[in-house]
Formats: sequence, structure tokens, C-alpha cells
Amino acid sequence: MAYLMIVDDDEDFASAAAKALRADGHEVRIELETAAALKAMGERRPELVVLDVMFPENSAAGFDLARTMRHEHPELKDMPVLMLTAVNAQFPLGFSSRDIDDVWLPVDEFLEKPVNLDLLRSKVSALLARQAPVRSGK
Repeated sequence: MAYLMIVDDDEDFASAAAKALRADGHEVRIELETAAALKAMGERRPELVVLDVMFPENSAAGFDLARTMRHEHPELKDMPVLMLTAVNAQFPLGFSSRDIDDVWLPVDEFLEKPVNLDLLRSKVSALLARQAPVRSGK
């Protein structure tokens, strides 16, 4: 299975999501801060990142991390990113998958919290399946 990273300041959610993904056989690392996550990605590249948007230090830190990964780190630019967020509950901005683009929101999928863990597992599986030829070196 795959090595995944969950980047979310909500430790309870991250632990529950990690448990669900581990049940599918994945190895999961949790990072509670975006700076620590980027450093950890440099040490061992995950095959997929589950990324929150809002962090205590910056309410848009997840957006910033996704842009940094895609635009400043060539080794991370093709890594699938599944963004999970409660930003729409906090701010009436209406973010959705239609806002995904390479410049502003460079992620592969977007799900709102609270998220059903079965849906999370399904999205992770689908994103990994899309990457299967890349992961196997084909």
C-alpha cells in the first residue's frame, strides 16, 4: 500500500483519519503544522497528502503549502493532494472542487469537513489509482 501524510492541526480528526486509512493497509504520518510537514516531505516523500486549509498560525496555510509544493519543490509537484477543510463553515466563501486550478488552488480533490471517513478512504484510493503508473515507474 502507500505512504500517506495527513497535515491537519486537528489532532483528533487526523488520528481518526489515519486510523481509517491504516485499516486499508496504508502507512500514515501525521503532521500538525505545515512547516513540519514540508520538512518531513523532504525527508521521505509521501505518495499522497491529505491537507487541511486553516491552521492557528495562518488561516490559509494549507493553500500556501499546496502552492509551495507545486511551484517551489519539483520533487513534490506531482504528488496528489486531497484538501479537506471547514473553511466554508468559518467563512462564507463557497470553496469547492470547481475552484481547483494550478495557480490558486493546486490540489487534486477538495472535500469539506466534516467528512465521512468512508468517503475519505474512497477518494484516497481513487487518487492513488490515478498515480499507479507513476508509482510503479511506468
